[in-house]
Amino acid sequence: MKKMIILFSALLVLSASGNQTKAEQKADVSNISSANINQTIEILSTSNADKSLVEKGVKHAANLWRASDGTEEEFTAFCKENFITDQAEKELVFEKISRNIEIITGHFNKITLDLLEPVHLNTFEQHPIDNAFGAYSVDSHWMNDFYQNKIAFIIALNFPAFSLGEKEANAKNWTRQEWAYARLGDYFTARVPAELLQEVGKMAANTDVYIMDYNIYVGHLTDAKGNRFFPEDKVLLSHWNLRDELKANYANKNDGLEKQKMIYQVMQRIISQEIPEKVINKGDVEWDPYTNMVYQNGKTIDATPEPNERYQQILNNFHANKAMDAYYTDQNTFIKRQYDGAKEISAEATEKIFTDFMRSEETVKVGKLIQKRLGRKLQPFDIWYDGFKARSGMDESKLDAQTRELYPNAAALEANLPNLLVKLGYDEERAQWLGDHIAVDPARGSGHAWGGAAKGQKAHLRTRIGAKGMDYKGYNIAVHEFGHNVEQTISLYDVDNFVMNGVPNTAFTEALAFIFQKRDMLLLGITDDSPQKDALKKLDLFWSAYEIMGVSVLDIRMWKWLYANPEADAAQLRDATMQIAKEVWNEFYAPVYGVKDQTILAIYSHMLNSPLYLSNYAFGNVIEFQLEEQLKGKSFPAEVDRIFKQGRLTPNQWMVEATGNDLSAQPLLKAAKEALEELK
Repeated sequence: MKKMIILFSALLVLSASGNQTKAEQKADVSNISSANINQTIEILSTSNADKSLVEKGVKHAANLWRASDGTEEEFTAFCKENFITDQAEKELVFEKISRNIEIITGHFNKITLDLLEPVHLNTFEQHPIDNAFGAYSVDSHWMNDFYQNKIAFIIALNFPAFSLGEKEANAKNWTRQEWAYARLGDYFTARVPAELLQEVGKMAANTDVYIMDYNIYVGHLTDAKGNRFFPEDKVLLSHWNLRDELKANYANKNDGLEKQKMIYQVMQRIISQEIPEKVINKGDVEWDPYTNMVYQNGKTIDATPEPNERYQQILNNFHANKAMDAYYTDQNTFIKRQYDGAKEISAEATEKIFTDFMRSEETVKVGKLIQKRLGRKLQPFDIWYDGFKARSGMDESKLDAQTRELYPNAAALEANLPNLLVKLGYDEERAQWLGDHIAVDPARGSGHAWGGAAKGQKAHLRTRIGAKGMDYKGYNIAVHEFGHNVEQTISLYDVDNFVMNGVPNTAFTEALAFIFQKRDMLLLGITDDSPQKDALKKLDLFWSAYEIMGVSVLDIRMWKWLYANPEADAAQLRDATMQIAKEVWNEFYAPVYGVKDQTILAIYSHMLNSPLYLSNYAFGNVIEFQLEEQLKGKSFPAEVDRIFKQGRLTPNQWMVEATGNDLSAQPLLKAAKEALEELK
């Protein structure tokens, strides 16, 4: 997963925490009247400036102005003094602002990254003081400072923000300079108090720590007969490693199904919060997830359930984000800020795209094909069916041995990054340059990619590396994160202007991460010569999209429920989430699986530590397919470099420039239909 260190995320994406009193406070409002706004517009319109931009700039600055910033007369005087009419001067000021924002945000990013190393990396001895420093948001005050020193108003006046609708309407006609001006305008869209932004780091760090320590010692799982199915030292992080272990056992014809059923039972206990506290991140007891009995030295012991902490973490994030609502005019809910703002695709449009896809007849047909390939009825955990991949029939222990030999530590992987890029078609010089801009760190959690925020900074690839070296699961995640890092490097260093750096939203970096991840076997020197490999790849991507779209819809609907029930406690949220999960399952999955009322979609840890992020994966699958089609028959490195140096256009315009086609899930649906015909 890519950490949200993209442009202006501090304001659009960061949540903010506060207690109920803070959440209920009414935000300060502008003290500039409509009459004064109109008067100021008329004064500035006597210049040669575009009157529409004058109007937009004055209104935007006035909306952000408060009594503490000055009187109405002082506002008008400020606008007269600081509105730039000369285009050459405007371009000069823009370049200076861009340079300085890169300096500021870049250094804040570096400080944050360094402070979080003891929290994120397994090379540090853990202590609560690390979490306290990791929770500190070093960048929480700079935007507030820029309102106080009036730089924010100079930007708002001369480089006003455009709505999503306006960006989409102008997307095809704007020059790169006009795009850059618009992206600069995105920095200052609301005045959120620094204390709220400061709290976000605390809440995010607390949730990250909770997730990173949620390990299940599966070597100590047992059934009613005392059977153990996993190596005694096997430890799996929820939900990532549990899911990946479940996937790996499709190739296990001996006890693979028993292992999958046991993992599924563990997941259900986590979701329902019936999981005993004694078995979370501990390996000194045995646990039967079917009966929920806990044993120590062969005797049953008392084991109280986890006290709904999973859902309390979600509530903490909800109240944190809701505390900022009053400071926004248009994007006055966290849902709107995440979709209309950060993703630039509305929640309503997102849900329609996903539900239309999940209702397609292809889901039933692919489900029947999987059932035939498995030789049994579908189980709910078959949302993660992994049998379309080339590795699906391989013994993962052999893959573990290969990856551990190749990558005994983080330094070995970092040294080999250029070679991996050469295998993907890059020439040695470009491969070395990209590799030199990426650092590899051993992760305490599942792993993530953290990009640089200024030229001169490296992107960081983080994945789990055990004492025996990197197993295949860690390697597979590492290749995914490597894709993020390549995007982060290209879209920072090769984009023509700093404020345009990045991608339209994180779904686009997920797409490249998926593209890299699908080539993990190739990078190990293992090729698939099957004549049906292309059809199987299409169905694998289709099934992945089908799974994650349902999870994304659950995430959206859960947040809608939270807004409708803001006083709910953790137990009520638990019950509501499980009910919504069942409803989503019954509507979109029960017709395929033949079983109702399953809650498995609620297992994703992203719902806790990355609120409303999951849609990025689903869109990532859609974008991945369109990009893969574009890459066919072309130079992989040349196309990747060309596409990802576009920077932050709107999602649809980015896709048009990349592939010549609109962003759409229909090509993937069509491909699944064609693949099914081919496999007949």
